[in-house]
Amino acid sequence: MPEKSSAGRHPLAAIPERCLASLYARSGAGRWGLTREQFDDSLRSCVAHYFSGAAGRPGPDAGAVEVERHLESLRLEDLAIASACAAGLEAAWEHFIARYREDLYAAARAILGSSRDPEGARELADSLYAELYGLEGAGGARRKPLLVYFHGRSSLSTWLRAVLAQRHVDTIRAGRRVVSLDDSPEHAEQSEAAAAARAPRPSSPDPDRARFLPLLHAALRDALTLLPSRDHSLLRAYYVNERTLAEIGRGLGEHESTVSRQLERCRRELRARVERLLLDGAPAKGDSPARPGLNPAQVDRCFEYAFEDWPFDLARSLDIPAPDKKPQPP
Repeated sequence: MPEKSSAGRHPLAAIPERCLASLYARSGAGRWGLTREQFDDSLRSCVAHYFSGAAGRPGPDAGAVEVERHLESLRLEDLAIASACAAGLEAAWEHFIARYREDLYAAARAILGSSRDPEGARELADSLYAELYGLEGAGGARRKPLLVYFHGRSSLSTWLRAVLAQRHVDTIRAGRRVVSLDDSPEHAEQSEAAAAARAPRPSSPDPDRARFLPLLHAALRDALTLLPSRDHSLLRAYYVNERTLAEIGRGLGEHESTVSRQLERCRRELRARVERLLLDGAPAKGDSPARPGLNPAQVDRCFEYAFEDWPFDLARSLDIPAPDKKPQPP
């Protein structure tokens, strides 16, 4: 069947062959035995994920110029190694382990908050490998590797720290106050609160970090105040009051799968609103100074910093009682 002309339905259809060939060559994907067809599949996934109608981005029918610009902005070498590992290519995995093992150990030590438990840090880091590769299912078949959810917008190191942080947060969720807006691996490279990890900071001060993180915090705070009351209650019940999907569903008279979809929609819309607020900026209001509007690259940088070290207290921002007050779910 011939490809349709819409870049949204066929993300790479309108991209010149020379551009795709150049992206493949620059990525070094051939070094790992990843074919051009496999790498193109990864690019399609990246484009489909990005051009999904979020605030500040073209919609699903984005044209060739927008798509090509996005492809050029990707971290191609990181995307190639992630794609090759997801494909189970041995040379890629050997490189991945040699290159990223120590990064994961360092991130695990930072997440645990102490260097006094090196074995615990190693166990935390090593526990991620099976999921990155793809756990074995029935009959020894591989399940979908987590690495397929890496879309090349941040560095692979940053994404891995975010995923490791989220996995650790999941294990201590009953006692946490730090929350992610995106609780699924496909959002890990964008998650506002994978910041539960105290990931290693650069050795030299980064002035952009001090400038961008307050803007991100303010935008998220404002976005939360704009939530519909039902979404506000849903976030509060799930993230702050620690209600399960089943408990929330019983309170709403809905199935837990419906609650899960509602949470996903709420996270997606909240993130889109945060992006829009960051892009637009805000005038001075009361004691709050004016906030400058950012460009899309700067918005991405905000979220990248958030991966590294940005604890966000959702309970305080929602201005609700602490979880031990046990308010009723919506």
